[in-house]
Amino acid sequence: MSLHEKQVRQFVIRVNPTSLSLSHESLSHESLSWKNPTMLSIASRSIKTPVLSALARPFTTAGPKATLPDLPYDYDALEPIISTEIMRLHHSKHHQAYINAFNQAEEKLDNALSKGDLTQQIQLQNIIKFNGGGHINHSLFWQNLAPKKQGGGEHPKGSLLSAIQKDFGSLDNFVTQFNTQTAAVQGSGWGWLVGYPLFWRGKWIGSRWVWRLLQWVANGYNKAAKRLEIATTANQDPLLNLTPLLGVDVWEHAYYLQYKNVRPDYLKAIWEVVNWKTVAERYAKAHLRISMLGGLFIHHPRAKELYKEPRP
Repeated sequence: MSLHEKQVRQFVIRVNPTSLSLSHESLSHESLSWKNPTMLSIASRSIKTPVLSALARPFTTAGPKATLPDLPYDYDALEPIISTEIMRLHHSKHHQAYINAFNQAEEKLDNALSKGDLTQQIQLQNIIKFNGGGHINHSLFWQNLAPKKQGGGEHPKGSLLSAIQKDFGSLDNFVTQFNTQTAAVQGSGWGWLVGYPLFWRGKWIGSRWVWRLLQWVANGYNKAAKRLEIATTANQDPLLNLTPLLGVDVWEHAYYLQYKNVRPDYLKAIWEVVNWKTVAERYAKAHLRISMLGGLFIHHPRAKELYKEPRP
């Protein structure tokens, strides 16, 4: 399983604490609520461990501890865009701190689950959400970057570039919009280029759910919205409802030692080390997943009938 696939699976992380009824990663923000830290615990570990195996044991978080991923380049490889000092502190100190706090909270959660202590489980929500999200987001962020000698800063090509041009007018327009929206994040957070949702958020209604899922996929996830969008998230909240293609950390620890309080300068510079090859790979896999589901719909015996029904 590729890193992207593991990262995508991580977003199955919101559940009801009493019923453990799973909300899938494509649910709208309005329909989501942070209730139980158990699934975020599973999700954060799923960078190393497949989620499906974890879901087989929903009442325990026991399993491999989260660990700091190795960088695919040296700390000084992104100079002069991102300094060696920033990279060393960001990766070995900040990211490691999220992992340490997450693992500690997970141990406490195991104890609370074994005792049936719902109060303690609820009290651990924000700790696991914050630190688990920090681990997830940073693990993806490191892959978004590459030194120039490894293709960092090279413009996207092929289907990804075509999609960006279709949805934003041009690559320059996209970068301008992304920088504007991300620079405006209040406090700390992240900017994202996001793509297709993975599944419909519908309720279980028997076999008809499958038909309407396929109908929804064939129609496209949102006729009123662009296929690619720019999104922002606060603090370390992980992106949930869409496929993450590119994420940029705008916490001050990501740039302050070099760019001081001028976040726009950091955002302007970072495109010189963006790894568009990785972004394109994520986009291609998301596009393929949607195409495959759409193909299933086309061959469904009720395809013509379902296509005429209102979308859920």
